[in-house]
Amino acid sequence: MAGRVVVFLAVLSMVCCKGRQINQVEVLGQHAGIKDSTAIFDGKSLVGWEITNFGPQGPVSVAGGEVILGMGDGCTGITWKGDFPTTNYEVSLDAMKVDGNDFFCGMTFPAGKYPCTLIVGGWGGTTIGLSSIDGMDASENKTTTLMKFEKKQWYHISLTVKGDYIVAMIDSIKVVDFTIGNHKLSIRPEVELSKPFGIASWKTTAALRNIRLKRI
Repeated sequence: MAGRVVVFLAVLSMVCCKGRQINQVEVLGQHAGIKDSTAIFDGKSLVGWEITNFGPQGPVSVAGGEVILGMGDGCTGITWKGDFPTTNYEVSLDAMKVDGNDFFCGMTFPAGKYPCTLIVGGWGGTTIGLSSIDGMDASENKTTTLMKFEKKQWYHISLTVKGDYIVAMIDSIKVVDFTIGNHKLSIRPEVELSKPFGIASWKTTAALRNIRLKRI
């Protein structure tokens, strides 16, 4: 009897499969909904974020999996409203300078008790560094680096804060390798509203995507 049941089920399975061919796209679609636990931007909305009310900011929108920071008369940005670690974390994203000639990624972040900002593409479009260290901006302290950034090209930016160290990478290039020690970190007043974690551009249209936060 058991053998007859097995045969019947096998025949039934063949008939069902013949009547409806399995669609590989449907199978992939089922897995596409799995959430990346490190993602803090869902690619569809600003859930968990708010548009930073700098005052002279440009328009902010979400389209095609990207946040678009429109050119304003100053900073335009978004600020994370959820919990954010103060140390032992890595944050990463892709950023693009769409139009303009100043920083397209000003990432304000906590480093222990103090805030700081990683500037990418400031002071005419080429300056990278931390603002501020001992009151000195990214253009004038020991983290100052120069790099050419092309418009409409994606750059992968990662920032790691671990203990007393701050490390930043752009693609495969280490652009900041800084030990806090006895130095005093601070931020410029223009990005005060970006605390504890926010991303802004300055008189520049920028695009952001794949924003992730990982505790380490």
